Amino acid sequence: MTPSLLMAVLASGFIYGITPGPGVLAVFGIGAARGRRAGAGFLCGHLLGDVVWCSTALIAIVGAREIGSTAFDVLGVLSGLYLFWLGLRAIRARRSSAETPQGPARQPFWHGILFGLTNPKAYPVAVATFTALLSSRAELLHWSMLPWLIVLSFVGGLIAYAILIVIVGARQVRTLYQRHELAITRLCGVMFIGFAINALAHALPGLVTNKA
Repeated sequence: MTPSLLMAVLASGFIYGITPGPGVLAVFGIGAARGRRAGAGFLCGHLLGDVVWCSTALIAIVGAREIGSTAFDVLGVLSGLYLFWLGLRAIRARRSSAETPQGPARQPFWHGILFGLTNPKAYPVAVATFTALLSSRAELLHWSMLPWLIVLSFVGGLIAYAILIVIVGARQVRTLYQRHELAITRLCGVMFIGFAINALAHALPGLVTNKA
């Protein structure tokens, strides 16, 4: 495994874990109500869902690569379009009174497990994020390295969650996040669009060449 592929998988797991979404908003709500320990418990449970969805996404990506370059390029185009759509939604997001942070959970750890495993957006976001960042190194992906890919994505997610736990425990940072939540969401939207362009730039030429 090359250093560039290693860093790409680490970055994919990190970005997937730290990007604002239902899980991040939930941990800030729980942390605000019950503190850092409860937030950490929620994230530890939520990490199980991340491992499941990231592993499934990596299996799909490596499988598409082994089937052939066309299958992987199609996956890249679909992922790029999905990320572009997510990015546009995030940029156009508006503050809504209905989007209130979640209250305290009696058992944060088990709440995190349930939350992580039942999030309907987890799998498509994982596939799109990993495909976008790994598309330029598609020729390096093989079944033999799948366990290492899963481990590296787990480490990346673990680093992201460690940062979130520190943030949840710091009142000033938590307040700053909540105050500028909309701006942060829109910045993440720009980032998603950047990933989408990267995925499309690597996938579309391959499809055009194959058709020719």
